[in-house]
Amino acid sequence: MNKKVSIRVHPESDNWFGKKAQVFLYSKGKSAHFSSALFYMADVVRSILLYSWRKDDCIIFVRYLMGTAYLPSPLHAIGYNFFSAIVPKSNKMFFLDVNPIVAVSRIRNNRTNFEMFENLSSLKKVRAKALGLTRFDNWIIIDSNQPKEVVASNLRTYLT
Repeated sequence: MNKKVSIRVHPESDNWFGKKAQVFLYSKGKSAHFSSALFYMADVVRSILLYSWRKDDCIIFVRYLMGTAYLPSPLHAIGYNFFSAIVPKSNKMFFLDVNPIVAVSRIRNNRTNFEMFENLSSLKKVRAKALGLTRFDNWIIIDSNQPKEVVASNLRTYLT
């Protein structure tokens, strides 16, 4: 049976907000951090407005609510709870958990330019905050340190 699936990876490169968020993610400093968060949120809101009404069988929003983990503490929890109360949510939400060492290795093997958060120290902090946020909703945590075929199989198990 064929299903129609849409995937939105934030920040997206198909709109002005996503492009601006990406520019700031490759910059340095507190103002770049704040600006990346602001444009990221605008990009997510845009995706919600454009995609949540579609008749697709499945819409996958990558980062979505967990993007708030990139905010400084305690704003990350406040932001999560605020957005969680107003944005559409699924009855099945997945957190693909990756050890920061594995994440850094994958990033380094796949790209030459790195975002401001794509270093071991930042990934450890963001992962800890994101895992803490999973307690607010029914997140299904999937060990994603395994090969992508195993992760995909685990996802399919939860979806069927």
